[in-house]
Amino acid sequence: MPRTTGAIATAALLLPLIAAAPSGSTEAQAADSRLQRAFGAAAAEYQVPQSVLLAVSYLQSRWDAHAGAPSVAGGYGPMHLTDAATALKREAPHHSEGAEDARGDTSRPARVPEAKLPETGELPARLRTLPRAAELTGLSAESLRSDSAANLRGGAALLAEAQRKAGKPLSDDPSDWYAAVAAYSGADDEASAASYANEVFAVIRDGAARTTDAGQRVALTPTDAASPDAAQLEGLGLRRAAAGATECPKTVSCEWIPAPYEEFGEGDYGNHDKADRPSDQSIDYIVVHDTEGSWDTTLKLVQDPTYVSWQYTLRATDGHIAQHVKLKDVAWHAGNWAVNSKSVGLEHEGFLTAPDTWYTEAMYRSSARLVKYLSKRYDIPLDRQHILGHDTVPGPTSANIPLMHTDPGPYWDWQHYFTLMGKPFHRSASPSGGLVTILPEYDEHTPEFTGCTKAGEKCPAHGSSAVRVYTAPREDAPLIKDIGLRPGGGPSTIGVNDLGSRVSTGQRYAVAERKGDWTAIWYLGQKAWFKNPKKQPTAVDAAGSVITPKAGKTEVPVYGRAYPEEAAYEGTGIAPQPVSPLPYKLLAGQKYATGDKMPGEYYFSPTFDVTGHKVVRGKDQYYEIQFGHRIAYVRAADVDVRSSRG
Repeated sequence: MPRTTGAIATAALLLPLIAAAPSGSTEAQAADSRLQRAFGAAAAEYQVPQSVLLAVSYLQSRWDAHAGAPSVAGGYGPMHLTDAATALKREAPHHSEGAEDARGDTSRPARVPEAKLPETGELPARLRTLPRAAELTGLSAESLRSDSAANLRGGAALLAEAQRKAGKPLSDDPSDWYAAVAAYSGADDEASAASYANEVFAVIRDGAARTTDAGQRVALTPTDAASPDAAQLEGLGLRRAAAGATECPKTVSCEWIPAPYEEFGEGDYGNHDKADRPSDQSIDYIVVHDTEGSWDTTLKLVQDPTYVSWQYTLRATDGHIAQHVKLKDVAWHAGNWAVNSKSVGLEHEGFLTAPDTWYTEAMYRSSARLVKYLSKRYDIPLDRQHILGHDTVPGPTSANIPLMHTDPGPYWDWQHYFTLMGKPFHRSASPSGGLVTILPEYDEHTPEFTGCTKAGEKCPAHGSSAVRVYTAPREDAPLIKDIGLRPGGGPSTIGVNDLGSRVSTGQRYAVAERKGDWTAIWYLGQKAWFKNPKKQPTAVDAAGSVITPKAGKTEVPVYGRAYPEEAAYEGTGIAPQPVSPLPYKLLAGQKYATGDKMPGEYYFSPTFDVTGHKVVRGKDQYYEIQFGHRIAYVRAADVDVRSSRG
């Protein structure tokens, strides 16, 4: 069974229900239910059905307050009241940070765009709901940001105003509030508003219960009494989004905002490659990114023909999706051409170095629906070997390793994300199985990081999917070193962007040793220890396959891309691409969890004219492995594969 507590609702998209902790004294029980009572009071004051208020809040924040910190969209508190005027000043789109070539094709000159942030202009109404809530309630902006009870009153007031504007009575029947709920999303198009409202009504139907980040127990009892009524949207004046060309599930709102395909001069064009996937080359990966910028800025950048591209962008406030590149074409997003040519890139409105600039539930759920759709369409397994973070994509060559990006970072909740897809991580073997799946309890696991705002400065304590690994089974031992990140042999750090000594939820590793509360895994050619106490485990036992060097081999090279052998290019007119090993070694006696076996492939497409584009496929076979924080590849001829099951 999964280690996360609670039940899973039987909806089209599964809802995690986290059970409330048992209470102690009557006083403690009363203190722990303050937020539940505040929902009731706010609903009664503004004559909003309590189920509607609870469900809207759940979809925005899962009832968390985030200690008064704003979301990526500048939203505050359980009702996600937005005041983004200052929140958006920190933008620095991550494809412009550092020197990563997002295209990742070393056969042509690197493209490292110098993105210039477009003018923001006036913020849309969906990013300015908190000032309006202050006007309606008479409460100060500060109290609406920092006090959960005041925040609930502000959200209830906005819902009541939307209900009146829709010409509807302040009814006790949740079904009468469909238009008001749709308007609360702030979406300016009908499909997005309807998708958001449908999600809220799914929460009302299925119910939810959890303990919040402030220790408050909140519950919404399931009910079949409320039903969506899309006809209520008539008269709201919402636009029709351009969805005709999109490749999205029907259960989300999706519009077509294309990335341009323009030629600037001979051999210079952007910002993606025309292809013919998957008939000639399979799509094996989905890569999760965050934008490091706002929705509006991100859309302007992806429409810049000199910038880079990705297939989809997801909006924080309501989970709305924009598609920019056709799935058959190759977007430039992951920094590794071998991965780009076989993947789909998803950008999420967010900031990886701001733990309290939280990702909204609406965006998590919409993204999970999209990933499930893509998984079914291309037969992509729902696991961490195929659903990659940008931070787990390997550098294609040794020189690229220090340049690779680190998003979505340690604060992306991988367990919640996969639970929404119906694939939560859980124990799958006994301790004799020989593998572990990393699985800290997100809300309770708060490792220390630095560098969120200033170099060396401690980040706020926050739930995390990341677990740190050491050279010995003690917390004062040196961290594992990554010679790829630091060729000079410098130490790893606890910096929020330093992946040299870090593992993450859902990743599987081969066990090297166990000692008390500590577990050692094979990691970057080394034995790496992490704390794994029985009372609060950070990993569970797992089954699967492992690779180990063939008998007689003392070491095996590791690669950042699975390219074909030189002979495969004969007769193609295409220059052979180097099969260049990374600086790491897989040593005799070590084991690593393995993913797919695949032929060496190279997609040749450096010309604006697509007629010469071609996939070169070799006889050499590779295995994907979990080698460090990032995945890597080894030649099948160099290793043996063994089952590791308990």
